Amino acid sequence: MNKPTVVSGIRPTGYLHLGNYFGAVQNFLKMQDDFNCYFFIADIHSLTTHPTPENLQSGVRQVLAEYLACGIDPEKSTIFIQSDVPEVSELYALLNMNAYLGELERTTSFKDKARQNPDNVNAGLLTYPVLMASDIIIHKAHFVPVGKDQEQNLEMARKFAKRFNRMYKADVFPIPRPYTFGGGDMIKVPGLDGSGKMGKSEGNAINLYEDPKSIRKKVMRAVTDSGPTEMNQEKPEAIQNLFTLLDIVSTPDTVAHFDELYNKCEIRYGDLKKQLAEDIIAYTSPIRERIIEILQDDAYLAKVAKMGADKARESAAKTLQEVKDVIGFKKLF
Repeated sequence: MNKPTVVSGIRPTGYLHLGNYFGAVQNFLKMQDDFNCYFFIADIHSLTTHPTPENLQSGVRQVLAEYLACGIDPEKSTIFIQSDVPEVSELYALLNMNAYLGELERTTSFKDKARQNPDNVNAGLLTYPVLMASDIIIHKAHFVPVGKDQEQNLEMARKFAKRFNRMYKADVFPIPRPYTFGGGDMIKVPGLDGSGKMGKSEGNAINLYEDPKSIRKKVMRAVTDSGPTEMNQEKPEAIQNLFTLLDIVSTPDTVAHFDELYNKCEIRYGDLKKQLAEDIIAYTSPIRERIIEILQDDAYLAKVAKMGADKARESAAKTLQEVKDVIGFKKLF
């Protein structure tokens, strides 16, 4: 029986952090046996921010090593670098012919990026949803794990797939659906700045590659308040964030201990932060050691990248040929 296909990509613009790990990667590990998984490093997408060649290459190596260190198995899943599959860019060009300026300009991600970086409103930002659609439908994905910030772009991919099928009167593409793990939301890991989720660009993240000294420093700087003034009072967001992190990396009795101190107005945030930092270090250290080991093995990284590229290109080439046949690109002479 054929397994459903899942596609997910990540831009190589920074280290994987706890939010990536608990919110997505841990679930990817569970999916490897039940789905036909394509996990790619979106280096073409990252060009919208104009990285230097050195930063682009180091970012790709880092994410590849981190995915492997976290346990994604290249024998079970297809792990590949986006630019190693030129068929994606060709489908992107073809889909652009059926994507319209008005709908692209209305996407929230484009409007946000254009507002944040008014001096860099490039065409890649405008057509970002088209490239994302190409990434997904070239492998005929059935499911795409997405967070809230990418829901609209997935909806655009669904729209482009439906439009192509309708225009050419052919069922080339399945319509991809959002995937939520276990029927619920992915774990939302809070940042250290007192509000919102952990993210690369927010400066509130702890990376899987982070050394213990840096982790302790970041955690000790986490936002708190002056402490509870009433027994069993509700925790404000900044404090609840610390307890949420504690709940993720610490033992239940540790969480219960600090919860009891808070409810009795006896908590000392310094003690809580020290415990949280040490528990994060204990959790991430084995992953960090494995990342360092893999980064030193260029032959292994090259082998994984080539194996992933070969598998991804086989899938992509088959779909692209089908698309070209339907459009009418055939050798006449």
